[in-house]
Amino acid sequence: MKFARHGRPGAEKPIVCGADGQWRELAPVVRDVTADLLSRSEAELGLESLPVVTHLERFGPPLAQVGKIVCIGLNYRDHAQETGATPPTEPIVFLKAPDTVVGPDDEVLIPGGSQRTDWEVELAVVIGSRARYLDGPESALAHVAGYTISNDVSEREFQLERGGQWDKGKNCETFNPLGPWILTADEVPDPQRLGLRLRVNGRLCQDGTTADMIFDVAHLVWYLSQFMVLNPGDVINTGTPAGVALGSPELPYLRPGDVVELEIDGLGRQRQTFAAAH
Repeated sequence: MKFARHGRPGAEKPIVCGADGQWRELAPVVRDVTADLLSRSEAELGLESLPVVTHLERFGPPLAQVGKIVCIGLNYRDHAQETGATPPTEPIVFLKAPDTVVGPDDEVLIPGGSQRTDWEVELAVVIGSRARYLDGPESALAHVAGYTISNDVSEREFQLERGGQWDKGKNCETFNPLGPWILTADEVPDPQRLGLRLRVNGRLCQDGTTADMIFDVAHLVWYLSQFMVLNPGDVINTGTPAGVALGSPELPYLRPGDVVELEIDGLGRQRQTFAAAH
């Protein structure tokens, strides 16, 4: 199933799409889309009895209570190569704050003083059950509730040239568009066989596959569980393929008015217009 939230910012309503392809209102049975909801079946929800959505509004972030957002850097072989970095032997980990999350088509703000705001299409993993000191990657995917799209927007000067940690270039307001929906894990038999694409002003910049990950989804969930507890509602941004401005001298960084469109097979599309922060 697909779970989403639609409506104006701050007043989104939960909706679900099942095998019949129709979006239905979830308000008669739940208050919002939370991690525990993602494990419920169509029968448990009484899907066929739920009212059909007659007017689909703006998609908001698909999860109402995002926990911590754990991000993985340099996790695609071609992205490491384009940036001149040595492929890591262990995952590179940093965090994004939940308040960076906006809807998939919401306006994204270029920070004051920024000259190097960049894009990153990423597969986002939604945790559905507590993962703590897992025995190995073979048990890790059982803790995944579903998958969605993230644009891990980054300011490269803040990230790489201003000292300290990457977090300064990753946590600017609106820097994590998420959605449009969460596709439940049972609908994604192999998360390492998904195509990812991103366009800037219609120009195809990123065209990759999750098969190119250095550390696959199962490995990441297991690995992270050795250092932190992954709780229901936590999100893992799993890295981006080649084609970002940082690694491509011919690609300009983002400016006000630029339009970024991104998609992942089966997970829908995002479209953001970038604007100057005031």
